[in-house]
Amino acid sequence: MKIDRRAVIAAPVVLGIASMADAEVVASSVSTPQVDMVVVFKSKRRMGLYQNRDGKPVLLRSYQVDLGFEPNGDKARMGDGRTPEGTYFIDRRNENSAYHLSLGVSYPNTIDVAEARARGEDPGGDIFIHGGPTSLRSRFKRDWTAGCIAVSNAEIEQIWDMVPLGTVIVIRP
Repeated sequence: MKIDRRAVIAAPVVLGIASMADAEVVASSVSTPQVDMVVVFKSKRRMGLYQNRDGKPVLLRSYQVDLGFEPNGDKARMGDGRTPEGTYFIDRRNENSAYHLSLGVSYPNTIDVAEARARGEDPGGDIFIHGGPTSLRSRFKRDWTAGCIAVSNAEIEQIWDMVPLGTVIVIRP
């Protein structure tokens, strides 16, 4: 089994963040700070952007999120409407998204693929952090995505500016 170096590097920080779902946001003196990690707490419908300061994770911004239309449990296959759980990284940016702006999540990883294949299923893919739809379709219900993590258009603009490619994203139950 191949271990992703980002996951190894992020592990100590993730352990520190595990109990920080309700952490206070710390103001930054930098106008647009770059974050080192994104953490999604699915059960709380919250996403935090963290920066490592002196070896400790500091919450810079926190957002309410919508998830897949079947929000409970880990994503198992294409079309299940679930948001994956695990450690991934931001692997692409789409400024021409149908959802204003979007940041790609590296789901599925090798473990997700192996688990899906063992069940004879396709794990799916194309998981993003994104804004609202740019079409005329209205968004009035909670947890409306196909498995992505959605925020408002104004919020994805902030996130877009703060989250570089390669940033670790941890999605917790």
